[in-house]
Amino acid sequence: MPLPDLDDLIAEVDRTCDTAHRAATSQEQPDWLALLTTAAGVAGQLQALADDLVEDYVEHCRMHGHSWTDVGAALGVTRQAVQQRFQAPHKRYGPETTTDDLRLAMAHVKRAAVQHRNNYIGTEHLLWGLTAEANSATRLLRSLDVSPDDIHRAVGARFSLGASQAAERIAWTPYSRRAIAIAEERAYAEGHEGAEDREGAEPLIDCQHLLHGLARTGRGVAATVLAEAGLDLSAL
Repeated sequence: MPLPDLDDLIAEVDRTCDTAHRAATSQEQPDWLALLTTAAGVAGQLQALADDLVEDYVEHCRMHGHSWTDVGAALGVTRQAVQQRFQAPHKRYGPETTTDDLRLAMAHVKRAAVQHRNNYIGTEHLLWGLTAEANSATRLLRSLDVSPDDIHRAVGARFSLGASQAAERIAWTPYSRRAIAIAEERAYAEGHEGAEDREGAEPLIDCQHLLHGLARTGRGVAATVLAEAGLDLSAL
């Protein structure tokens, strides 16, 4: 697969920027600031894709037993630097950023991975944890006429038995990382009930936010199960 060169990227900016098309028909100077904004958007998409590419291979290296020191050496950075960038996200989601219900769900997530001897946290583990007990995610599903129990059984049927005996090496897949990042953004945008009572505190991430993140990610086992269950993303 040939990678795009600079001319290809410039052509893409010109194609997607409305201002460039108007300038071409009116013989006026294009709006260079609008073109710059479009170029920055294209560059951001490329950077996000490049980050996902590296992150995917970091996850595979960790799953196959390579140490953080090995991974850092391969990327030309220190062990501390690579851990800070790629360490499992749940390490930084504690009581100050998540609700009690979400932390309980995360305990189910870890238990599912360990019981199935998986050395990764996939979107299927996250959805399993969210539907293990009643919480804001299960209430949201019921309000949309989707059965949390059916979701729980459906995602459970998708688990595969691995061979890992090293629970401490469990790493989050890129899709799971993306889901929790979307959940964090969603919580910040919506606010969380009770947050106003905690002066200076950020809104807490709750189960419903992670459910939204799994659906919005659009990839992985969880998104497939939710789609098959008839979940309407726009309604969610």
